[in-house]
Amino acid sequence: MSDEAAISAPGGPPVGLPRLSGFQPRTGTLDQWNAAYVRVEDYLRAHRIHNRLHQSRVIERVLECAARRHEANPALDPVTLAAEEIDRLMQAWFAAQLGEGTDRDRLAAEARVAMLLSELPNRWPYAFLDPESTPREARVAMEKSALQAGPDMAVSNMVPRDIDLGVLPEAAGDTLETLERWPLIRLLLLWAVFATVMAIVFALTR
Repeated sequence: MSDEAAISAPGGPPVGLPRLSGFQPRTGTLDQWNAAYVRVEDYLRAHRIHNRLHQSRVIERVLECAARRHEANPALDPVTLAAEEIDRLMQAWFAAQLGEGTDRDRLAAEARVAMLLSELPNRWPYAFLDPESTPREARVAMEKSALQAGPDMAVSNMVPRDIDLGVLPEAAGDTLETLERWPLIRLLLLWAVFATVMAIVFALTR
C-alpha cells in the first residue's frame, strides 16, 4: 500500500499533491531554503491552513518549483522565488474555483473572502491548492460565498439641484437689497441696534 493510499481524512485523501519525499535543492544554501520554508509556512497560516500534513505537502511543492527556477538562475533569492511560486499556485487555484473572467487582484481578494466565509480550511482541509482533491461541494460553497461578499460597485450620476431654503432667506435678501438702496435707513437701523445694545448693557450693570 502506498503512502497516499494509507492516508485518509474527513476532507478526502490528498491524492493530487505529491507525497513527502524529502526536499533536496541543488543550488542555494540550506539556510536560504529554510527561510523560504518559513515564509511559505507563515503565508499558509495567514490563510488559516493549519493542517500540518497538507502544509508540508504544499510547502514541498512550492519549494520544488522555486528550486527549479533557482537552478536556472542561482542569483535569485530563494525566499523571493518561493513567495512568487505560492502566489502563482494560489492564483491558478482561485481561477479554477471562481473562474478566470475577473481581474487578477479582484479575483484574489474575492477568493480569499470566499475561503473565510465558506470555512474551507476547516471543512475541506486538503482542498486548498489541490484541484484534484477539491470536492464539488467545496467549490460550490466558495462560489456562493463570493456572491455574498457584495455586489459590484455601480457608478451613478448626480445632477446638481438648487437648494430650497424656504421663505426666510428670500425675505432676508429683500431686506438687504432695500438697505443697500436707502443708506439713510441703514444708518438709522444701525444706530437703533447700537442704542438697544447700550441700553441692555446699562440695565445689566446697574
